[in-house]
Amino acid sequence: MVIAYIALGSNLNQPVQQLNAAIEAMAVLPQTQVLAVSSFYRSKPLGPQDQPDYVNAVAKLQTELAPLALLDALQQIENQQGRVRLRHWGERTLDLDILLYGQRVIQSERLTIPHYDMRNREFVIIPLYEIDSDLILPDGVKLSDLMKNIKNNKMTLVIQNK
Repeated sequence: MVIAYIALGSNLNQPVQQLNAAIEAMAVLPQTQVLAVSSFYRSKPLGPQDQPDYVNAVAKLQTELAPLALLDALQQIENQQGRVRLRHWGERTLDLDILLYGQRVIQSERLTIPHYDMRNREFVIIPLYEIDSDLILPDGVKLSDLMKNIKNNKMTLVIQNK
């Protein structure tokens, strides 16, 4: 079994419901258990600003699925929930990204783990820290050190999970 962390994001078609449905879908994946889910946070989009704010969270899974099998399963959940990709960094019905898969480092055409820009995204670091404050990234960087770099975050709490 491997611990994997999944970033969830949505800004279309009732984002809170989209995230809840995705968590329910991950909970029934074969050989997978949802161990924890962060609170839901509202954040400004990274890309074009003429789109709704996002609702973001992070889930902690325990899985026996191989990395690419997990990616396929997450993409299937996105598609089942009507994933819309209108433009790069644009609005999304649902976005599920594998942030970490154990301590593995993976660089392939389909998958990069750790997620290529997770260190620079407060909407990833804050919810990840909420569910695993002692986490150490594969390169030895402590998540708590990344939290120290986040000053005056602009997110708002939507739903507190605990």
